[in-house]
Amino acid sequence: MIDDKVCLCFWKKAAGILLAATSFLIVSCSENMKELSPLTIDDLGISIPDGNSREYSYTDKNGGFYYGMTSTDDWGDWYAGWNINAKRIFADYRLYVDGERLLRKDAHTTVYPDRLMRHYDKAVETFCLLDEPRLLYVCVDSIQGNQISLMLEGENVTDVRKDGNSVVYTAKESQENVVRIAPVKDATIEFTDSIMTVPASSGGFLIAFGTEDDSMNAIDDFRKEGERWLAERSQRIQSLLNHNPLKTNLDSLDHALAWIMLTNDQLITHQHGGYGMYAGLPWFTDFWGRDMFISMPGAVLCTGQFETARDILTSFARYQDTVSTSPTYGRVPNRLNLEGILYNTTDGTPRFVMQVHDYLKYTGDTAFVKEIYPSVKIATDASLRLYTDEKGYLTHADADTWMDAKRQSKYPCSPRGNRAVDVQALWYTQLMNAADLARYMNREEDARCWNDAAARLRSNFERDFVDTATQFIYDHLNTDGTGDTQIRPNAIYALELISDSNLKMHETKEVWERLVYPWGVSSLDQDDEQFHPYHEQWHRYHKDDAYHNGTIWLWNNGMAMQRMIENGQADIAYTLFRNMNRQALVEGAVGSLSENADAWPRAGQTWVRRSGTFLQAWSNSEHIRIWNQYFLGVRPDMLNHSITLAPQLPSNVKEVDSRVNIGDGILHMIISKEDANGIYHYEWDGAPVTLKLDIDSYQTLNVPVSTGSSVTAKTDGTRMTVEVSDAFGKKTANHVAELDVAKLEKKKLQDAYFSDTHFAEPSYRENIKSMSRYFDPPLTYQSVE
Repeated sequence: MIDDKVCLCFWKKAAGILLAATSFLIVSCSENMKELSPLTIDDLGISIPDGNSREYSYTDKNGGFYYGMTSTDDWGDWYAGWNINAKRIFADYRLYVDGERLLRKDAHTTVYPDRLMRHYDKAVETFCLLDEPRLLYVCVDSIQGNQISLMLEGENVTDVRKDGNSVVYTAKESQENVVRIAPVKDATIEFTDSIMTVPASSGGFLIAFGTEDDSMNAIDDFRKEGERWLAERSQRIQSLLNHNPLKTNLDSLDHALAWIMLTNDQLITHQHGGYGMYAGLPWFTDFWGRDMFISMPGAVLCTGQFETARDILTSFARYQDTVSTSPTYGRVPNRLNLEGILYNTTDGTPRFVMQVHDYLKYTGDTAFVKEIYPSVKIATDASLRLYTDEKGYLTHADADTWMDAKRQSKYPCSPRGNRAVDVQALWYTQLMNAADLARYMNREEDARCWNDAAARLRSNFERDFVDTATQFIYDHLNTDGTGDTQIRPNAIYALELISDSNLKMHETKEVWERLVYPWGVSSLDQDDEQFHPYHEQWHRYHKDDAYHNGTIWLWNNGMAMQRMIENGQADIAYTLFRNMNRQALVEGAVGSLSENADAWPRAGQTWVRRSGTFLQAWSNSEHIRIWNQYFLGVRPDMLNHSITLAPQLPSNVKEVDSRVNIGDGILHMIISKEDANGIYHYEWDGAPVTLKLDIDSYQTLNVPVSTGSSVTAKTDGTRMTVEVSDAFGKKTANHVAELDVAKLEKKKLQDAYFSDTHFAEPSYRENIKSMSRYFDPPLTYQSVE
């Protein structure tokens, strides 16, 4: 029960519980390896500078989220405030002390991963959600006054009435439910002119949503269990930090990656009886197959959330179209929402199979193969029988790729039918991954069939998709077989199908210099007549016309950086990576990467305006993936009991101490590097594996290790010496790797080729076709020109 003698800000007690739990986790995780203290929730607090205001969000992991502005009073965005199951509940609230409004613009505000705190002159406000319960906690303490008051804002609550010691509103968009407000500690209330007033000793306010009874029960239960609920939520968030610790010589890098991981985790939620990921906040609160499978490596595999990954795959497989006469037979949903299922994409299904394979590479969970194999087989055989042409290419409609915008839901804005370059790369990978699984199932006929199909596609690809005279890779093949020459970022997803290493370098540099701006990857070259420089410019054109025709898409940053790193250009890649870290820490939504941005800064600006969703799953996830798999270079293959370690740290990252969850173990790495001299120390506590050391330009070494082993590689510019020790510290093996002549020559060529690489630069000009018209009044979503 509540202690009436203390101000009821449960957070203070919950924080003590959290600290104890965190200490236990650190010790328990460190028993067999050197201690690495993870960042704490409190370490990550971001203070908002005076005069600034930033977006923030929290979710309840179960269909509800709150979207706010830190320092803005009377904010009225369409999705402002509390949203539950795609319904808007209310927009915001106001607080008062003794009738005087507490203005956010005058408060000192700090955003933490689990709560927001505003320090006013007369009070301190702490705001947070809870996991699962439909309840908001607005703690008000350190009050200089006798009474505190709260008023809801927004047009989505109506029919307000006093109900005992609470106030009840009807939720307009969910009229079977109510919004109930009550003091944290039960007390007599006053209610006048939509303002609820309680004694200062009440501790603040609880805002519950549900039926009349459910909302009251939630408040009663919080009064009994609030400390535990708050502590459990904070422990869950802290646990993710504990299991994914990172310490480098750059605090901004450590903090940005922690924040991006935690805001991304907000999107992992329950719906349709299982786990999934929202595509983005505030309006993509559905499970989008394509987005979810793109996001899975960074969101749940790199972060070691393997049970969640397994649940996502099995949950989504239940909704596969298994009706053999259906026009979308074999596909998994592109969109799974509360109203129904849409199968309107061709790339979601290959990515589903790819994520099954990726999950197995991270976990070695071969028992899962038997469970999921029927879905993989249907998906692969259906595509072979129904959707491929005589050359083995996967065919599709104009808007059935990730560039899927349609005006009035009818007219594709960036038609890419009927054989997109990235779709062929995904289809090839699906075939190869499916064949791997078939061999695990001893289904040799399936494996042979799918391998043959992959070989047929590959043998045709360079002939049909590459103009060797101009060194150009087509974005897609038209229905008549001609190649489309628009410069888009899609070809960089297909470089595994290119055998010419010079062409791969050429495509990487071409995309970087024509499409990769300091703020992200544009969807279309600015010299194309379809180019739209700004995502939203309603006086000039419909927003959907710009969506994939110039607008920046941050998720493509991942592959652009990967290709640079594969070409030994970690520093070039890191310039973009660092800019995204800056966005998460000091711009836009706290801790988040947006969906989109303009391609060009607007008049008087030096940086672009963000657009689309303020928190986008695949933007965050690809950022995490690139750090783990390519900068740190940790790429597991637990199906074959091996882990590739190919670190390529940028030159200003001198020290790294990190842990990565793989299979049944944890890989702890400590890297210290200065120019050619480096120490790479790895500790492994899982089942025996082979560590494939692919470090700098030294010969690659395959080093078998057992449980508890450690491997230390030292480089001096001429050779790499490697020592292996067992769990007791006893030296068990020594290796020496000389410089690899082929690697050295390759690196020399790459460095020379990319030496003058630069970002794309806006080429402002007057004669842009997309800007040639002016509409007054401006266009709307419903406009038909």
